[in-house]
Amino acid sequence: MTIGGQSYSFLKLCYHGAVEGNNTARTRRARLSLLFSALRELGPRQVGYFALYRFGLLSGHYRRSTRSPERYSASQQVLAPARLFAPPDRLRLKEVIGKNGSAELIGAAEEVAAGNVHLFGGKPVKLELSPPGPLLHWTKYGADNEQGAASGISDDVKLVWEPARLGWVFPLGRAYTLSGDERYAAAFWSCLEQFLEANPPYLGLNWVSAQEAALRLLAMTLSWQIFAESAHSTPERAALLARAIGFHAARIPPTLVYARAQNNNHLLSEAAGLYTAGLALPEHPSARRWREAGWDVFHQGLRLQIAADGAYVQHSSNYQRLMLQLALWMNMLAALRGEPFPEESRRRLAAATRWLLALLDEESGSVPNLGPNDGAYILPLTGSGLEDYRPVLQATAKAFLGERPLADGPWDEMKIWLADIPADGPSSSQASKRAEVADSRPGRSPLPETPHTLRSPDGESWAYVRAAHFAGRPGHADQLHVDLWWRGLNVTQDAGTYLYGAPPPWGNALADSEVHNTITVDGRDQMRRAGRFLYLDWAQAHSIKVENDPAQTCRRFTAEHDGYRGIGVTHRRVVTALRRDRWLVEDALLSSRAGSAASGVHEACLNWLLPDWAWEVDEMNGLAVIRFSSPRGPVTLSLLPNQDSEQPEHAAALQIIRAGELVYGIGEPKPTWGWVSIHYGEKIPALALRLAVSGVLPLYFKSEWRLGESVA
Repeated sequence: MTIGGQSYSFLKLCYHGAVEGNNTARTRRARLSLLFSALRELGPRQVGYFALYRFGLLSGHYRRSTRSPERYSASQQVLAPARLFAPPDRLRLKEVIGKNGSAELIGAAEEVAAGNVHLFGGKPVKLELSPPGPLLHWTKYGADNEQGAASGISDDVKLVWEPARLGWVFPLGRAYTLSGDERYAAAFWSCLEQFLEANPPYLGLNWVSAQEAALRLLAMTLSWQIFAESAHSTPERAALLARAIGFHAARIPPTLVYARAQNNNHLLSEAAGLYTAGLALPEHPSARRWREAGWDVFHQGLRLQIAADGAYVQHSSNYQRLMLQLALWMNMLAALRGEPFPEESRRRLAAATRWLLALLDEESGSVPNLGPNDGAYILPLTGSGLEDYRPVLQATAKAFLGERPLADGPWDEMKIWLADIPADGPSSSQASKRAEVADSRPGRSPLPETPHTLRSPDGESWAYVRAAHFAGRPGHADQLHVDLWWRGLNVTQDAGTYLYGAPPPWGNALADSEVHNTITVDGRDQMRRAGRFLYLDWAQAHSIKVENDPAQTCRRFTAEHDGYRGIGVTHRRVVTALRRDRWLVEDALLSSRAGSAASGVHEACLNWLLPDWAWEVDEMNGLAVIRFSSPRGPVTLSLLPNQDSEQPEHAAALQIIRAGELVYGIGEPKPTWGWVSIHYGEKIPALALRLAVSGVLPLYFKSEWRLGESVA
């Protein structure tokens, strides 16, 4: 499940509010107003696709088109899955991951064999393969239940769906490739048979989403490539797997209109599932139709979803990685059968790779926790953790750029699975030929920079400034957020996501402006929240100028956004990278009403979110100096509300909140302040520094960061 699907719960609310007679006229008018706003910003095509999906549910069409057979053993022709590619050579795999990586891989496989998994890259939990509640036909759970309120569960449905994506097959398959130990093949077949028995076709929560069916299909197909020669892969099990792939593929076409309505990674996942099924079951009566539809829809999706500069439509680093993984899989399968990617698709994917590379912190392998992050990692063919983006970027750089941006390392494992096309196989394009040449050179390509990325002129720090012009619906209200990195540490953080579906106040609460490193005005979000997962009245940002001092003493980026235009306020931010890892962030709240004087008193609050480090504060004459003890040295922040402090309405108040509790200053904090979520479903304490000022416009803030040196 992805946030894109969840955002449509708002449209369902509008629809029911408009037609149900027990609502007041005022409620109906309000909901219709929201619906018209959604039509304006989402567009009639996406809303129309969603209406078709709703009609298919309400009319019973999907119920009829996905009738449930008794079990996998019936109602299907016996087919054998095809061998599409060979796993990496065992010696090559050992060479890439090294001795420590081999030991870690065997340990991970042993955990799965013992019945434990790490969901979303977090702590180990017991592997649960049976869904909760009764096994109803998937249409009986209802659209709202798809978002986590399904019969039989009270928490986020992602906690049910994640083990059903079969992510646990990857450590088993990688360990079997490395060692040849038949215990891992036995564990795979045992777990798969348990899952298929507990989740008969089209019954239960795990069939509600066609995307989930598609991702399982990819995992099952890859597993066959690994385990086909095992003694445990009997003809009966091969036939069982083929029938399962066929049922999963057949689940996708009836509701493809829903994926089109979302126009995000759902569409790409389902297209990849269809294309894969068409190759994996070449004798199936629907194989050609699946293959051709999957190919066409996938490349249409790439053109619609990747902007010319490479930014992905979901405004999320995690979803951009997911999209690139799907592209790697599709590119590999297509290349091996001599079907080159269209050049436009390759251009878009090259731009998307460069865009994400620009956000890579080389020392840690992480990127800013930008936008929705539900921990999706669909092809984890690597021992690197969920937060390490080097495996995907090294592989996609080879596949779509013909470059090697990173030095050799254990993160090369994904590349040898998905991007190292055999020399005697057909090449997908000239770009892949260039990749072979580039990969053989001892040097590597420098990381790209974007106008929104600044690097210290002579230091070890860099920053990302969020300044987006939305063409697709935003996931977070995060305009002019600043992520600051130093020596592999994420000094100023994005709080992440935590949970999509949870009791108040936690239902997608970390999407709000107030938890990002930006400024809120009068306690408002930058955009209008129209539901848990949908923003309207989008805040649009634009860059004003980028400056590089000829003497290399500073680099500066200036941008502003119009999210507070409704109250006559423009937020402008200037971020300057100075020498010796010093950073200056200057904020101005200006009147956006031309020719009019600033009217009324506004309250502005600047937020900075840092790791849970030891700290101390000095305040004097309006200046606050906060010193932190980081694992890599001292970090100092000097905060100054830069206006006439003699005006009483300009009095500033500093708060520090840790894990929802006030630890410095006065006032009542919100329980969602002072947390960060690296892994979906888990949150850890962080420090939220909030400096509030009230007064008439213009209002100013100045934040000076010193990394590695203290202020006396």
